[in-house]
Amino acid sequence: MSVLPFLNWLGSSALANAMNGPEWAFPVVECFHFFGFALLIGTIAIVDLRLLGTGMRRQSPAELTQDLKPWTLSGLALMLTTGPAMFAADPRVYYFNPSFRFKIACLLVAILYHFTFLRRAVRPDVPPVLGKLAAVVSLALWIAVVGGGRMIAFV
Repeated sequence: MSVLPFLNWLGSSALANAMNGPEWAFPVVECFHFFGFALLIGTIAIVDLRLLGTGMRRQSPAELTQDLKPWTLSGLALMLTTGPAMFAADPRVYYFNPSFRFKIACLLVAILYHFTFLRRAVRPDVPPVLGKLAAVVSLALWIAVVGGGRMIAFV
């Protein structure tokens, strides 16, 4: 089954027309996408850095994760709503872009990792070495997502 009919349909949808209509539409949505991404990655990085032993030492990683959870989820929701809107603007170009595919693959792995392994790594009964390893992997995944996203325009 080919994905091309779906991409063609999406590229001519009302969402694509809205994104490609006024010249300000795409940049405004992109700004919200970046804001959501910064919120998501920023809150995750705070917890990762705490697991590595730098900063926010008054709170345990579990407390910090719980305190930042609403912000993390807000960033994720904003990013996951604006991203598909931007994709709809030119779905064939994005779909066949290797950097976009790399970003999406890393994004899926990073989200899955965050809500499974990293969620367990912040528990108080986890050895610090495992918490640090989990934090390093998390940071590497999110850096890969940002790097892949940044390279979309250059490939």
